[in-house]
Amino acid sequence: MRKTENAPNTASGLRIAMILLGIAVTPVLLSSSSLGNQLSGSQLITVVALGGIILTLLAAITICVGEKARLPTYGIVKYAFGEKGAVAINILMAVSLFGWIAVTANMFGHSVHDLLAEHGLDVPVPLLVTLGCGVFVASTAFGFAVLGKIAQVAVPVIALVLVYILYVAMHGHAPVAESLSQMNTGVAVSTVVGTIIVLVATLPDFGSFVHNRKHALIAAAAAFLVAYPLLYWAGAMPSALSGQGSLLGAMAVFGAVLPAAMLLIFACITGNAGNMFQGTLVVSTLLTRFPKWQITLALGVLAAIIGSMDIMAWFIPFLLFLGIATPPVAGIYIADFFLYRRNGYQAEVLTREPPIKLLTFVAWLLGSAVGFMTVKGMMTLTTIPSVDSILVACVCYALFSRMQKH
Repeated sequence: MRKTENAPNTASGLRIAMILLGIAVTPVLLSSSSLGNQLSGSQLITVVALGGIILTLLAAITICVGEKARLPTYGIVKYAFGEKGAVAINILMAVSLFGWIAVTANMFGHSVHDLLAEHGLDVPVPLLVTLGCGVFVASTAFGFAVLGKIAQVAVPVIALVLVYILYVAMHGHAPVAESLSQMNTGVAVSTVVGTIIVLVATLPDFGSFVHNRKHALIAAAAAFLVAYPLLYWAGAMPSALSGQGSLLGAMAVFGAVLPAAMLLIFACITGNAGNMFQGTLVVSTLLTRFPKWQITLALGVLAAIIGSMDIMAWFIPFLLFLGIATPPVAGIYIADFFLYRRNGYQAEVLTREPPIKLLTFVAWLLGSAVGFMTVKGMMTLTTIPSVDSILVACVCYALFSRMQKH
């Protein structure tokens, strides 16, 4: 366990926030457009503000757990699931993270292909996907410090392009469409929260690198209370004004496809660099014999192969299904932290406890089942499925672990 205060290998809260925003941009641009054309301007502001508050509360807890433990997510879940039981959770996270790496690589290839096609160049998508994976690997293979530097450059560029797109959309002369339909506020808030809940659940990966508790809270507030709602609102506005269901479609109405395509390309680079970083951390626990740079390279090669295939139509629903199972993990390690680990995570504890904690898996399955049922509309608790699954898993783990100790 690393006990440091502003050590050379740690980062400030603002730097961590920049990295988190770089990862968040791609899913935000995908989901915000579909939300924008179903809400009025005032509803949109209310929804993104509520979503930001919920995410900030969760993020403040999960990133502070990582700061206290000085362990990534896969190291923390060992204490709740058992040293061997945690392997199953790490496999789940590894598959989910790799899947999003492949999906984002595919999106990068198609975005660059469309951009080049606008200028009369027809480059095969698989080649562009492969080139993109080369960029993602290079962005990640040299560690956390390089990832932070990339975010410091890319995130301001993304922000400037997004501001320009927003300006064009709000001052354009294209016919402005009315909202196509009205979305329930609870469902809309759920979309804002669900878009990035897996990142929030795995924030210990970044909390383990932050200077101290104060900087952990700064990272959570800057990323999710301030920047994320603004990013989501800005991504939704072109669709709200045009009635289109995608950013590229909306900007085509306003005659500004080029900056929208550039924005998606930059977003893919920063997002997949972060995905690759987290994926490497998780896979390194399963393949301990290999150095991390080799794991990053292998993930890049596999992502290039899978991302070049025409499988995204069924692959994304599969990944969204896996995303239901990740938030309950956060609920469990949060409960474990407040009940048993507030004084720190001691490695010797693992040798005294069962290697597989079956009741923890029951709590996780119950949380996942509730998340699945609320997504399908079979039941409702808070109207936000990911929050429902976190709360159920948290309460169940607290009850089961107390029963086990008695």
